[in-house]
Amino acid sequence: MKITSNFLREKFLKFFADRGHAVIQSASLIPENDPSVLFTTAGMHPLIPYLLGQKHPKGTRLTDVQKCVRTGDIEEVGDDSHLTFFEMLGNWSLGDYFNHESIKWSYEFLTSPEYLGLDVNRISVTVFAGDEDAPRDEDSANVWKACGIPAERIFYLPKKNNWWIAGTTGPCGPDTEIFWDTGKPACGPNCDPSCDCGKYLEIWNNVFMQFNRQADGTYLPLAQKNVDTGMGLERTVCVLNGLKSVYDIDLFAGALAKIQELSGKTYDETTKKAMRVIADHVRTATFLLGDPVGVVPSNVDQGYVLRRLIRRAVRMANSLGMPKGSIAEIAKVYIEVYRDVYTELTENATKIIDELNKEEEKFSKTLVAGEKEFFKVISHIPGNVVPGGTAFKLYDTFGFPVEMTVELAAEQGYTVDLDGFKKKFAEHQAKSQAGSEQRFKGGMAEGGGIETTHLHTATHLLQAALRRVLGDEVKQKGSNITPERLRFDFSFGRPMTKDEIAEVERLVNEAIQAKLPITCVELPIEEARKTGAIGLFGDRYGEVVKVYSMGDFSKEICGGPHAENTGDLGTFVITKEQSSSSGVRRIKAELRK
Repeated sequence: MKITSNFLREKFLKFFADRGHAVIQSASLIPENDPSVLFTTAGMHPLIPYLLGQKHPKGTRLTDVQKCVRTGDIEEVGDDSHLTFFEMLGNWSLGDYFNHESIKWSYEFLTSPEYLGLDVNRISVTVFAGDEDAPRDEDSANVWKACGIPAERIFYLPKKNNWWIAGTTGPCGPDTEIFWDTGKPACGPNCDPSCDCGKYLEIWNNVFMQFNRQADGTYLPLAQKNVDTGMGLERTVCVLNGLKSVYDIDLFAGALAKIQELSGKTYDETTKKAMRVIADHVRTATFLLGDPVGVVPSNVDQGYVLRRLIRRAVRMANSLGMPKGSIAEIAKVYIEVYRDVYTELTENATKIIDELNKEEEKFSKTLVAGEKEFFKVISHIPGNVVPGGTAFKLYDTFGFPVEMTVELAAEQGYTVDLDGFKKKFAEHQAKSQAGSEQRFKGGMAEGGGIETTHLHTATHLLQAALRRVLGDEVKQKGSNITPERLRFDFSFGRPMTKDEIAEVERLVNEAIQAKLPITCVELPIEEARKTGAIGLFGDRYGEVVKVYSMGDFSKEICGGPHAENTGDLGTFVITKEQSSSSGVRRIKAELRK
């Protein structure tokens, strides 16, 4: 029987719902107030406050299917297993059960004929080998043995393989990973799941969170022990159907058929890589453009990654001879594929198609001019290294992404001086790709550090002030907080005047000086809305929500940590007001003592 993606989603959620887990919705692909990452890369991001001890409105056992984006392996996209967008099936214990129950349930779901019915003889697992921070995980290994996994298929691996943390700080701990034997021959006598030879395919990861990693590298015990598991939907559907590649599953069938139709070419060994990259990148772009928070192509942060994905897909489409408008046509296929699972794609279909067409049009002009200039300049370069300054000129003058320069250079046998490029980029604009490591300096992942907690609280005051000055059309479209500043995007159709900016700043500081108490109550979501609370991200918080009030000034549905009193915040200063995208403005602000 062919196993579809919808079947696996439903089967997984029902399995854990039958074992006392509340089913929660997928959160946005844009983490709320977490500067450590650009995108939601794992199911844990939306749940960090609860992993750190806050009470979740739906209890201590949760299960979900979380949308995720990871671009660290973008160059690998097009092989049999790498994707930039994927769905992560997960179950959670927030101080409830721990590794014994987690492992037994994973084994039951995977191997029982009532569920997935996988051959236990093709399953191997890894556990943490231990180091100076935490002991060897013999306990988990013994549970696997009791389930029926023989000792020779239990591998002990170090922290780089069997320790999970999102970013560089925050909740973390040893994990046990479950692998499927693909049937490929071992690469040698020491072949194990840490190899890249393709014999072992990871399908599930169970994290046993026991620690909170600090910025100085130390590990403190968490107030509660948690379980965080993640099963990649696409990879598991691939395994269940005995397929060679994730691109062979049902979710990609329509897109690959459309690519063949538009290109007039067959999906074979000569076209496979390009077609897979197009299929992957357009799917990711569709979800980012359709996300409730709202991302559009730009030259910074999430918008930069989105632009890179779209333009890479356009370049591949051009190489296949696909006509103008093809990218949007493929996006329409995905909107239809996911219409019953992720309704936001249908709701935002017009925006998705319009933005893809606009970006393709922009890049078509850039591509012609940029490629012409690229071949012109490399003909005069001594040796085989493209200088960083040259790469930056292609970017700055011709709008040619540096990643495209790297790809073209590699095709011609050249490398690119990326350090030189980053230096030029950093000199040109404060927020550059080279400086992005500052995102990892702290934030909610560090347990709600005092600076980020205060800045998060200030975003509530800011939105309330904006609505008073500009009207109720103002709605939050996204935010990002570092320990130094807040960035707040909101719907508004024109630049703010100097007087409006000054008045917003005055109102926020007035609320701070009033030393308003910050209170929190839990209410059913409909009741919360009736009280006038603003819900920023739809139903992402579940049926019962937390409502934070700051006197009579602000009332919002929110899951993040807050100060106890507005008087703790300091002086609010708006440092910049600018356009973020069409119909969306952006404010940057600081709190000064």
